[in-house]
Amino acid sequence: MIEIDARGMRCPWPAIRLARALREHGTAEVAILADDPAAPRELAAVAAAAGRALVTDSEMRFRVEASG
Repeated sequence: MIEIDARGMRCPWPAIRLARALREHGTAEVAILADDPAAPRELAAVAAAAGRALVTDSEMRFRVEASG
């Protein structure tokens, strides 16, 4: 599992970091910590664009499940 700590970063940076991880690590599951109020919406859009689902683990922790 790839883990990203994007706390303290304002959008679009958490979404950019997630998109990069998905591109570089292919089918791996990615966990991301993000505290920007816009993060859930933007991270969900990045996950959907990659054909994957965003799961909310807690208020600040999100997970993009592994594909295939």
